[in-house]
Amino acid sequence: MRLSRPARIGAVAGAAALCGLPFAGSAQAAWFGYGTTVPAGTAAGTTAPSATTVTQDKLTPTSMTAGVAATASLAVHSSSCFTAKTVGVGLRDAAGANLDFPGNATNVRICPEGLAFTSAARTLPAGTYTQFGFWQDTANSWHNLPSRTLTVAPAGTAAPAPAPTPVAPTAPAPAPTTAAPTTAAPTTAAPTPLPPAPTAPSSTAAPSSPAAGSPIPGKALTWSEEFDSAIAYGSKWTGDKSSAYRYGNHNPDDNKLDWLSPSNVSVAGGVATFTAKPSAHTLENGKQAWDTGLLTTEYSSQGFQVKTGDYAETRVKLPAGTGAWPALWTWKNGGSEIDSFEYHPDNPNLLELTNHVKSGSKYYTDASAVAKDQWVTIGTYYGANSVDWYVNGKKVFSDGTGVGANWSAYLILNLSLSAGQYHPAAAGSAPITFAADYVRVYR
Repeated sequence: MRLSRPARIGAVAGAAALCGLPFAGSAQAAWFGYGTTVPAGTAAGTTAPSATTVTQDKLTPTSMTAGVAATASLAVHSSSCFTAKTVGVGLRDAAGANLDFPGNATNVRICPEGLAFTSAARTLPAGTYTQFGFWQDTANSWHNLPSRTLTVAPAGTAAPAPAPTPVAPTAPAPAPTTAAPTTAAPTTAAPTPLPPAPTAPSSTAAPSSPAAGSPIPGKALTWSEEFDSAIAYGSKWTGDKSSAYRYGNHNPDDNKLDWLSPSNVSVAGGVATFTAKPSAHTLENGKQAWDTGLLTTEYSSQGFQVKTGDYAETRVKLPAGTGAWPALWTWKNGGSEIDSFEYHPDNPNLLELTNHVKSGSKYYTDASAVAKDQWVTIGTYYGANSVDWYVNGKKVFSDGTGVGANWSAYLILNLSLSAGQYHPAAAGSAPITFAADYVRVYR
């Protein structure tokens, strides 16, 4: 967790040259022809297919209830492997407004053995909609798959039985003319928005924890900390040192006032509370330290590490105290740092999302989801070619750079205190708190 730098948006590189992209008349597949250029993502030494088909095998849901959030699932396969820049599920209302399901997949391989995708959840008002899968090639052309009717029943009524067969269009739905499918709320006929993350009371009582699950298809829970019992120091966690800190238990070089103390992390009611207080210690630069809490898997007997392909998620209550600087991040061998989030209360609606391994970052702002004294769920997919960040189950940023094929690192969840270089310093004698409901890793 290093000093903040201006956001750098990662770009996806390596577009393939495509000869032509006509659609088949069949409702089952989209056809496109490659020239002699190997598509982006094709292994060196292989030959690109002269013609490849993409077939839609499954598209759900077939029905919903107004105001009840639901995800969409899409399964496709192709006649030969290629890389799609984007895959998602589109939705149009009767007026043609774009209401696509949020959380598209990016830079994914579609192969004969198939690809399964599940979107983030959204709600819709009652009505009839046109639903379809779509994908984007590496030349930025959009391709719509066969559509079907999605019926949303009024709240309080049973959802209608699904239609026996999808409704196939006479021609594919046109690709967006001004922008790629977006997860942002449309400016016309916006649906009922997802409810904001619940606001916790003034104490750190446990929120209603979401059921375990990853927004990345094919992942299963492999490691977790639910904070249902005392911190397992020694076996699962270390709380008195980190190799990311110059002196092990403190680090004045990085604009921090931290002095690590395991006793500054307590557990009650399924929640871990990190408490920072003015310390009796003085840092090497003459500033008064603050005793605070940090949990890392480094130096523990289990030595758990996240690695390429994992998805890590935490649910936290963001602090309000001046100088607070909480984060979930990774560290190993003097680097390997991915910041799932950093937060400063002086920017109350902003999360800092950063890939220090291959340079990618975003200042993500959302006043409804990110706020002082509010619970929020934050997840990170450590992809080889792109690190993806999720807030409350919705993908909010993909850096397009990734961590590489063989990356691994230890987890760190902590409450740092700013020394005042870029954000107001912690001051006074009042304790500052930060709370966490869980940390989960899917593989």
